[in-house]
Amino acid sequence: MTGVAFQLITPLLQHPITPLLDHSIFSFAFETALRHLPRPLARRRGALIFPMADTIELVPELLEAGVHFGHQTKRWNPKMRPYIFEQKNQIYIINLDETVKQLQRATEFLQEVTRRGGKILFVGCKKQAQQAVKEAALACGQFYVNQRWLGGTLTNLTTIRKSIGRLKFIEQIEQSPAFKKMGKQEIAALNREGAKLRRNLDGILEMAQLPDALVVVDTTREQNAVNEARRLNIPTVAIVDTNADPEIIDYPIAGNDDAIRAIRVILQKLVDAIVSASSDSPVAAQAEMAGVSA
Repeated sequence: MTGVAFQLITPLLQHPITPLLDHSIFSFAFETALRHLPRPLARRRGALIFPMADTIELVPELLEAGVHFGHQTKRWNPKMRPYIFEQKNQIYIINLDETVKQLQRATEFLQEVTRRGGKILFVGCKKQAQQAVKEAALACGQFYVNQRWLGGTLTNLTTIRKSIGRLKFIEQIEQSPAFKKMGKQEIAALNREGAKLRRNLDGILEMAQLPDALVVVDTTREQNAVNEARRLNIPTVAIVDTNADPEIIDYPIAGNDDAIRAIRVILQKLVDAIVSASSDSPVAAQAEMAGVSA
């Protein structure tokens, strides 16, 4: 057993970031891998089950991506204490064992939402998260906001839909023959308005009703989105760093929300769960119609 766990950690010892990390971090990863090896994951209908190989590799994968790096010790929320492993060089180190458990709960929840035909809104407007959020949402056919959270996106969806209608109207004008006959100033004004609306609303053009769940990157920055979701009782999955409040999130995932690689790794796990549930839906439906439990 020890030899297997050692094989998991060995690639990390050859990684370029190794000289920058404390030995205790690898000890933690080694011990965590050991805890995961003997514990089989029960397969439940509809639940996301990480294959054993994926489960064994998950902690080292998160470690290599830098998911364990929190904020400086002077910038922290005491409510994150249960998810902190230790502090090194004035930096909090996140307990990846807790992160794996939280990731499991979050993926199972998102699968459940997807199976019942629910829609998910990905939110992340910080520079490090913008492209990753967009790619994640498009990969699983969901909505996204990655430029600016407009106040009332959830609580005042009717007004947001009017703005979307205005954008579609401008796009129709741009395709019409009358557009070329307009004056230069009028064309420039329409182009500016259209570009602004398109930048902020591109990911929610088809969101005719409230989403069934939110996936948020950096809850501190996206506090308005979290507040609107809580007001409407929309469940939230979020990456929470050591400066965040995990108690306001339904499915928090303790992790680094500043590094692009860390964000991408966690989002990829969520996307895999959603895609898996989407592909299973027709099979489950056919089995249910035939009176056979999947």
